[in-house]
Amino acid sequence: MLFMPILGLFIIAAGFVIRRSLDFPDNPNLDGAVNMAGWAVKVGGILLFVLSTFQGMFFYAEPGFKYHVRTILGEEKMVSDTGYNLYLFGRYNAWKNAMSVQASATGRGEVTAETDSSQMSANLSPKSLVFLDQVDAFVSATARFELPSDQEAFLRLARQYRTPENLLRTELVPAFEETLGATAALMSAEDYFQGGKTEFNNEFQRQMENGIYLVRRIEQRVSAEADRRGSANAALGENQEQYGDDSKTIFVVQKLLDETGQPRRKEQSFTKFGISVTSARVTDVNPNQKFKDRMALRQQAAADRAIAREQRIQEEEQKLLAVARGEREVAERQAAAKVIQIERTTDAETEKQLAITAAEREREAARIAREQSEILLEKARIDAEAVRVAAEAEAYAKQQILEADNALAQKLDAEVEIQRLWAEAFARRNVPTYVFGGGGAAEGGAPVGSDDEASRLFQILTLQAAERLDYDRNISQDPQK
Repeated sequence: MLFMPILGLFIIAAGFVIRRSLDFPDNPNLDGAVNMAGWAVKVGGILLFVLSTFQGMFFYAEPGFKYHVRTILGEEKMVSDTGYNLYLFGRYNAWKNAMSVQASATGRGEVTAETDSSQMSANLSPKSLVFLDQVDAFVSATARFELPSDQEAFLRLARQYRTPENLLRTELVPAFEETLGATAALMSAEDYFQGGKTEFNNEFQRQMENGIYLVRRIEQRVSAEADRRGSANAALGENQEQYGDDSKTIFVVQKLLDETGQPRRKEQSFTKFGISVTSARVTDVNPNQKFKDRMALRQQAAADRAIAREQRIQEEEQKLLAVARGEREVAERQAAAKVIQIERTTDAETEKQLAITAAEREREAARIAREQSEILLEKARIDAEAVRVAAEAEAYAKQQILEADNALAQKLDAEVEIQRLWAEAFARRNVPTYVFGGGGAAEGGAPVGSDDEASRLFQILTLQAAERLDYDRNISQDPQK
């Protein structure tokens, strides 16, 4: 770094030398050109000296970085302030405040820790891991590490690893890969794809932050979930013998515990330098094709079982529906029959009540009619008695009258009426204008209807009536006559 300022001083000195050693008094033009060249060399040297001195003494600190600075005087320090800082012709290198290690499908293994434009400090390809059930898979994951902010811890880190790339290659990336492998050894691939993704991510982050679990891998044979039975012997009926092996081999990982019952861990080496993990997550797990095919078959079998279960439930529901429908129809028929029964019972009760009411009404009407008849009979009796009494009174009165004058008044009235009738008949008779004939009946001839003849006829009839009306005009002394 001192070379450029020294070079600038040499250039300035060269300018003075050129100005003094080259003097042409006989040629003013040439002397002026040499003079201008000397000044130009001196100005260039001065600019080079100033610029190189400034650049050798100061550097610009970018945001998001911390710098390990070593001055020419042997001073060593950490610079984290943004802007120009003095390093006095020494050396400095940039360390990101946080470094990211990622394994993804786009990674090619680049480690570019000090470039500001790089997105990841280490961009690796997907890692091949082996799960507990011996299933290999390519795993994509990412972890972010935060460097210490304390100057003493940072300087100790910088002295140990010298450059960020060295820290990544020798410490962070191996820790990242080792923790991924240790996490995969805790779980089987089937458990991962059957709901263990969250647990896998949590275990990965816990081991990145606190250290890798110390474990013991144990092989165990366990019984199958359900007994498998054959049906070859028909004589056994439902009591069939078991066939095949009813046990399977599984691998169990047990975490080793300390005296306090907490899991024992292998501490992450980078934590000794104050490096902490801010985030760690597994983003993708791509198992081998055989496992995919097996999982596809299991998924298909699970789907078939689910469909069969749904069909069985549907059949059960159909059965219950048929039973419910039959019960509903029976209930409807019973309800309809009950309604008809109630209607008929109600109608019969109504008819009965109507008949009773009609009978009561008729009986009441008969009673009323009987009472009315009795009243009328009594009235008739009273009226008859009254008529009889009146008749007896009238008869008695008439008898008394008749006994008093022998009914003379009645007889006279009868005679007057008879005479009136004959007079009217005589007055209405037809008398011819001219009568031809001999002597009349008085002379011994045939009657011809003369006045004389009529008068005599009326007299005879009157005499006959008088004879018929002739009765004893004396009043009888016997009241019974």
